[in-house]
Amino acid sequence: MTRFDGDFTLTIDGRSVTTPTAIDVINPATGQVIAQAPDCTSVLLDEAVAAARRAFPAWRATPLEQRRAAVAKFAEVLAAHAQDFARLFTLEQGRPVAKAAQEIMGAAFWCQTVSQQEIPVVVNEDSAERRSETRHVPIGVVGGIVPWNFPMLLGVWKIAPALLTGNTIVIKPSPFTPLTMLKLAELMREHLPAGVFNVVSGGDQLGPWLTAHPDVDKVSFTGSSATGRRVMESAAANLKRLTLELGGNDAAIVMPDVNVEEVAEKLFWAAFGNSGQICIATKRMYVHKDVYDAVAHALVEYARKVKVGDGLDQGTDMGPVQNKVQFDRVKNLIEDARASGLNFLVGGDVPQADGYFVPVTIVDNPPENSRVVQEEAFGPVLPLLKFDEVDEVVARANASEYGLAGSIWSADVDKAVEIASRLETGTVWINETQYIMPWTPFGGHKQSGVGIENGSEGLLEYTLPQTISFRKSVAASAES
Repeated sequence: MTRFDGDFTLTIDGRSVTTPTAIDVINPATGQVIAQAPDCTSVLLDEAVAAARRAFPAWRATPLEQRRAAVAKFAEVLAAHAQDFARLFTLEQGRPVAKAAQEIMGAAFWCQTVSQQEIPVVVNEDSAERRSETRHVPIGVVGGIVPWNFPMLLGVWKIAPALLTGNTIVIKPSPFTPLTMLKLAELMREHLPAGVFNVVSGGDQLGPWLTAHPDVDKVSFTGSSATGRRVMESAAANLKRLTLELGGNDAAIVMPDVNVEEVAEKLFWAAFGNSGQICIATKRMYVHKDVYDAVAHALVEYARKVKVGDGLDQGTDMGPVQNKVQFDRVKNLIEDARASGLNFLVGGDVPQADGYFVPVTIVDNPPENSRVVQEEAFGPVLPLLKFDEVDEVVARANASEYGLAGSIWSADVDKAVEIASRLETGTVWINETQYIMPWTPFGGHKQSGVGIENGSEGLLEYTLPQTISFRKSVAASAES
């Protein structure tokens, strides 16, 4: 195990809290229970929200420089314990340890960078008669719901901007991957005022309790579009502010002028990084007919070199699918493709194993209306699709309820930019993918989300505008 062995507890009002019952945490590489996480009750959730509510006035009034230091302390704690976090991460999430460590250090980088962001004050008017300025004030208590595919990084996407802008927060990690966030909260107890940062874990009922809670002012949720719609419904009761980062069925468009040898590895990991469990992974790859065979061959040859296995084993490139529910969904999608008579360029057979392992699977030019094209696999399954003309492929790429991200691969960057501008997505990359930074606004179109994360726009998602205006002549008269 790790130096983080031992009991895991909730963090409520700056203290350790145990629960009457617990949930099992499964290692997806073995199917075995590795720990038990606390199962938060509705009463304890009320306590967590109440603690955040009590802490809010003082935290809001805390000078910005002190809030900056508090957010930067998250970075310090993560970096200081990076290896222990990485090993615990692999045990509960499945990703190889080296790549888990990248996420931990990425989360530290995020906290450090966000801690230096500015909260703007906009002067609307400063004339002889009047001054008007718009400030950005905190919303209140934030409820953050974090998914299992990036349990640390996507957690700090919520924690850092919320705390910097003066909010308090209750974080709920996924029941599949609660351990790293519970441990982070434990380590941060001594560094933050009680109630500012609360972490609660539990079963499927906990998320709806949090999103419907009348004393939660904003919900930041990352997960599926179906669940996002339910979050929006529950938030309507008291008009909670929302940030929803939801599903995607991202299209890559590979133009005929690409250098196949140069882009093959990038294309592979665009689709199969984190075993395909990335909201912005390439889920549909459209390849021009002139290079289709060459790209297909290069991807298959690369796939055969990739080692799928336990993330704790030396040399593992790809870990398992994270949980049994998702494993069954991915397996069902592969079985449907096989039953539909589709051709597999590689993979397609899910082995019997103790863990949730799915081999790299590439489907050869399936029909556009097939499930493997229309549905977000969220696993190591990629449809490779042939196209002839730009107008045609743009229309096919846009024919989706999702609009999270996409990519264009071409030697002609100007042409790629023109194509990118026609895609109905929040982000488009050219000759790369999944490049997101704390200063880069990120959000989806269509059913892929509401609101923005990261960048100045994402920071302001945790604030409300407040305009203060006064007539200078009146102020001058009052003084005299």
